[in-house]
Amino acid sequence: MAEIEPIADRVTSYFYALLFLRHPALRDLFPAAMDAQRDRLFKALLTAATHADDPVTLTTYLTHLGRGHRKYGTLPEHYPAVGEALIGALARHAPETWGPRTEAAWVGAYTTISQIMIDAATEDEHRAPAWWQAEVVAHVMRTKDVAIVTVRPDGPYPFLAGQYTTLETPWWPRVWRHYSFASAPRSDGLLSFHVKAVPAGWVSNALVHRARTGDVIRLGPPAGSMTVDHTSDSGLLCLGGGTGIAPIKALVEDVAQHGRRRSVDVFYGARRNNGLYDIDTMLRLQQSHPWLSVRPVVDDGPVGLLSGGIPQAVREFGPWHAHDAYLSGPPGMVRSSLDTLVGIGIPTHRIRHDSIEELVGATT
Repeated sequence: MAEIEPIADRVTSYFYALLFLRHPALRDLFPAAMDAQRDRLFKALLTAATHADDPVTLTTYLTHLGRGHRKYGTLPEHYPAVGEALIGALARHAPETWGPRTEAAWVGAYTTISQIMIDAATEDEHRAPAWWQAEVVAHVMRTKDVAIVTVRPDGPYPFLAGQYTTLETPWWPRVWRHYSFASAPRSDGLLSFHVKAVPAGWVSNALVHRARTGDVIRLGPPAGSMTVDHTSDSGLLCLGGGTGIAPIKALVEDVAQHGRRRSVDVFYGARRNNGLYDIDTMLRLQQSHPWLSVRPVVDDGPVGLLSGGIPQAVREFGPWHAHDAYLSGPPGMVRSSLDTLVGIGIPTHRIRHDSIEELVGATT
């Protein structure tokens, strides 16, 4: 791993070149443009290999990965081809450390990795489709680049508040992006997402500026562990930045639906005041639930608002050491908030957030 890390781009390119040269039919499983997809599969394989000696972590990670790969059309017979390309790329670009023992270790690791993923996908076939069709039933622009998109799946879609899914639009086939559910499960079965159009964001721009009522998108299976433990009476400390307020709102609704009066403190952050696009919704929830406190935070704010960013605002209140913490937002905000929470005494096992790599669209 140390040998290939400095030349990861070269190794990744060679991996895909081998895969598509030897098995050209597999090219159809990938997007037409590979710039967004290029690092994902290779990075996922390397991530899994680093946990080869930790069966619990490895199985949890790969089970999710195996389920998610069903939506790409991945079949058991595809795995040997990927393994062959993986070994070929590593052997070519790690001459200092590659040898019979290293190759045997990688073959063994990949055999384990692929079998866990195949088993997970096979089990999932008996209980859920590979994807769901979902019709857009509402599309509301909240700012010039943020839309709330509500869809109706074509069948039951079980999920938990705080989780996320992957979305594919008809305009960019085989390009999937992660989005969190913006509400707790609803009796009408509708699902809502907060989407911000980002520069060069194919899926986000399509959902914000192109999607309209009646369009049909596809949903992958739900995933994520940022969910509420309803057996606990601990308070909830929820930090949401930008469109990261979506799963935080879902968690608040989830607590309300369970009818237990647990204190919930929400810090809702944005760079500027106009970035708090859903603050009215959050303040209405606060008015309806006396156990809920909502504090808007901006990096550079006017008088009357907390300023300086979420980490600084969190330090001004508390104590929080007995709370369960939930983080959602831009990767930089999640990293700095995580450091802050650990620094003020919240144990890491009580801090919940999804992988930062997932938040930026990677697989790991």
